[in-house]
This record gives sequence, structure tokens and C-alpha cells, in this order.
Amino acid sequence: PRRLGCHHATPLEVRGWPSFGFSTAMGEISHESVRRPLTAGKTIFDYADELALRVPTSCGRTGDCHECIVEIKRGAEALRPPTSAERFLRGRYRLACQAVVEDATCDLEFSLPLSHPRILTAAPDKRLEIDPLVTRRGDKVCYDGRVIADFQGHIFGIALDLGTTTVVAEFVNLATGESVYLASFENPQSFGGSDVMHRISYDGGAFRGELQRAVANALNCEIRDMCRRVGVSRQEIYEIVVAGNSTMRELFFGLDVQSIGQRPYQSQIEKEYRAGKRSTTSLLEDASRLGVLVHPKAKVFGAPLIAGHVGGDISAGLTAIDMASQDDVVMLVDIGTNTEVVVGHAGRMLAASCPAGPAFEGGGTGYGMPAADGAIESLHLSAAGAEYEVIGGGEPRGFCGSGLIDLLAELRREERMSPLGVFADGSHELTIVPEHGITFSREDASNLAQAKAANYCGQLIVMRAFGLRPADISKLYLAGGFANYVHVGRAMEIGFLAPVPADRVVKIGNASAQGAKELLLSRRKRESIESLVRRVEHVELETTPDFFELFVEGCQFKPMPQDLAAAGE
Repeated sequence: PRRLGCHHATPLEVRGWPSFGFSTAMGEISHESVRRPLTAGKTIFDYADELALRVPTSCGRTGDCHECIVEIKRGAEALRPPTSAERFLRGRYRLACQAVVEDATCDLEFSLPLSHPRILTAAPDKRLEIDPLVTRRGDKVCYDGRVIADFQGHIFGIALDLGTTTVVAEFVNLATGESVYLASFENPQSFGGSDVMHRISYDGGAFRGELQRAVANALNCEIRDMCRRVGVSRQEIYEIVVAGNSTMRELFFGLDVQSIGQRPYQSQIEKEYRAGKRSTTSLLEDASRLGVLVHPKAKVFGAPLIAGHVGGDISAGLTAIDMASQDDVVMLVDIGTNTEVVVGHAGRMLAASCPAGPAFEGGGTGYGMPAADGAIESLHLSAAGAEYEVIGGGEPRGFCGSGLIDLLAELRREERMSPLGVFADGSHELTIVPEHGITFSREDASNLAQAKAANYCGQLIVMRAFGLRPADISKLYLAGGFANYVHVGRAMEIGFLAPVPADRVVKIGNASAQGAKELLLSRRKRESIESLVRRVEHVELETTPDFFELFVEGCQFKPMPQDLAAAGE
């Protein structure tokens, strides 16, 4: 199995427990495959200690720091009601230090939002320009030529890919370009919602600022870990480059994001830029103001936005593929909770954002899960049953995104499901892996169809607006962790990807993380992307006259037509 990035191992992989004389009425608490007997009066944090789980906290477990957020997957009724310190949390989320076991006869399962699934952390290695804004001049450290500190032995920076679902932080030696530490974790803002619209709504309520605080605390946790492991001081970190979509970036910078959730879906920064009040959509702020624990005079640079929901993660991706020098007809598809599509040729570029949602990343399906140990990542159906590969090699617990793509394609190939997601036997649910009780329902298919339709519409509408067919695309760059593992042919069979000839498809890994690193290391790259984003034309999908017809067509599990002019008819 593939294991990418720096993942913090969970010890004690316990698969079963002998009888210790506990009553059969005794409940259990579990985290992944590890179980413990449930005891009244203990907190979730107590159990995390026993399991050697890394739960962040900086307040002495009083509930003040709001860092120890956990998700209660099952058995919330076993816990005492939420305390006043937990008022900012919604749904199944609790503070580990405040969640006290009250009923020890129930079974309770929890997970850590700040967990470490398989997350693609970087694009393939490439030669990098090394001309950072942070430099050493004798015994001084300068930022953009201005002295900011005494040299303490190293100059480091952080390239931060801030996704809606996952976060990657790469710690880079700015003098050499060498990566010294790589961290990846789930975005801890999930208590505010699984997609950007829910987080915008959350941040507009009584607990504005909690989402910014959550991700800053998570980053500080990684910074402390890096400093301890590498043996350096946080005072030697002088710059952070953040690449994120419009909402994620503005939340990180503590800005009001309400306007992004309303037509014309522009951040305040974009509005100011378009009104001539700003010369750029990029941001530069003191790290100390954002609560990030690095050198007091360190800066945070936010990669420039393009328009609407097409944010700095895509400008970083365009940096990674060196879009400015591309002569071919190219398309970049960055697949995630929000999928972005950019098509470019001969100096013209069109871009759109597709609100796909989390269905292919573990949300909205009964047995969907992130790409972590226990996830089925590839699947083949035959008369003998299901043959599959599991991340980590153990027993399957569900499907990650690439596994779901395979499942949909296989059900169609075997004619066990119609293009409309109706099962051939008329049932509501199919059993896929009977020995582990893993099923797939009509509701699952419907949720995936809508997520697939968003990707379908984004690619089709942008290509059509450019006057192109899939066969005209010289290179299709697929970016993101999901795209890196997906079987391209099967994704095309169900209409998830445009039917570009297979030999023109290039998987480029985490382009946002790679681009953030290049922007961190190169002054010229920053100047280039600032110029490039000004030339990108934004396509608003929902204003396309036949958008509804295209979306309905995109909900069917069948290939995208080569003749896009006839699509939707």
C-alpha cells in the first residue's frame, strides 16, 4: 500500500480483547481498531491518553483553548451533555476534556479530526528556483531586503496547502530549497461543516473566529512537533505561504467570508481589487496577528485568488504546471470537495469552480471514508464476488474515493446498475463485501451522482465556452490526492472525467502544495503568478443557460459526449 507524507502512527493496533471479567453489560470505547472498557467518570481525553493519541491542548484541559475537538461517531448518549465551553460546536463534535462518560453500558466510538489519513503531500520532484524573499545577509535575516532579525542558524519557511478537507504543511530550508519536514492532517474545521458554504454560515454566527483559531492551533501543533523532531527553534521560521480556496484562505487570515456565500460569490478582497482599491488579490500579514507561533516578525503570504471560489490553491496549481509557458491546449482539473477546472491556450484562460461536496472523500455515503487504513481503494466485481485492495492491507471498513469510482464503473459494466443509479434487481441496497457487511445503497448512488455531476458540468461548460472538445485537449493535468489514485479509464466511463485520450492525461500530485513551495522559494514565481491570474476569465457555471439540463445529464453514470455542442439536449 502507498503511504505518503509524514503520518503520525497510532500505536496499539489491538484487534481483540480477552475476557477480564467485565460484565457483558459493560460498554466499550473505540478509536479505529483499538478498544477499551468504558468507565463512568472518565473523559474522552483520558482514553486518548491511554491510547497514546496526540490530542492538541494548551489550556490544561479546562475547555478554554478549544483545541481538543473530537468527533463522536457512535454512542453520544453515553456522555454527559455538552458544557458551556462546548457551545461553539455543532453536531457530533465534543471537546475531549469536557466529554465525560456517564453511561458505561453503551458502546462509544470517537475519532480525531486532527487525524492523519493518507494525504498526497507533494507533486513529483522537480528542479526549483531558489530566490526567496527571506534571505541571510551576514549575521542578519532580511525579508524582501529589510533586516528583520539576527541570524540564529537557519532560515525556514512553511508551504501550506489549506484544503477544505485536508491540510499539508511542508517545512522548507529557504537557503537550500530542501524539505526538512512534512506534515499532513485532516482540516480541524470540520465541526463547522464539511463544505465551504456550511463553514461560511458557521463563521457568520455567534462563534466567528473559531474556525481560524482551530486551523492556527493545528498548525502550531505541527510546528511544535517539527521543531522537536528536527531540533530547531520556531523562531527560525520567517515566512508561511498559504494556498487555499477563497473561503479557506480568508478564514485563515481572519477575514469576513460572508460575501463569498452570496452572489456574485466574491470575497471582500476580490471586491476591493475589482473596485480598484487593491492592486492584487494576494495577501500579506504578520504571522503573530494570526496566532501562528513562529518568529514574531514572520510574514504570511496568501497566494492570489482568481475569482469567486477559484482561489489561491488554483493559482498555486498553475504555478506548479508552469501555465505561463504552456503552448499546448491544456486543462487542469484539481479534484476535491470543491473541484476547479482551468483551460488555457494561446494566452487565454478560462476557469470555474464546481461545488462537488465531500461524497467522494468520505461524506454522504454509508461506507464512504477518507483514504486511510481500511479503505478499499480499488475494486473488481465478478461472478465470484468482489476482489479489492485495501489501504494498509488489513480488513476493509469502507470505500475511499478511488474505490467508489471503481465500484460505480463495475456496477455499470456488470449491468447491475442503470445509468440513473437504479439497481437491476430492484433492491434498495446491494451487499458488496458480505463477509464485512459493506453495502452500497440507492441513496449512496444518488449522492455520488450529484457530486459527479458537479465535476462533469465544470469540465464540460469550460471546454464548451472555449470552443473545444475533449479530443482537442493536448494535456489533461489531474491534481489532488484523489486524482492521483483514481483509475482514469473508469472515471471516464462514468463521466467523472472528460474523455481525453489516455496518453494525454498527466497526474501531477498535490499541485497546490507544490505550487505553494515554489512561491515560497521564488520571487520570480510570485511575480509571474500575479501577472497570470489577471488574465484568467471566470466562468460562473450556474449562470450558464442550460446548466440545469447539463447537471441532470451529468447525474447519469455514463461517459461525457465528445460533441459538447449536443450536450444537454
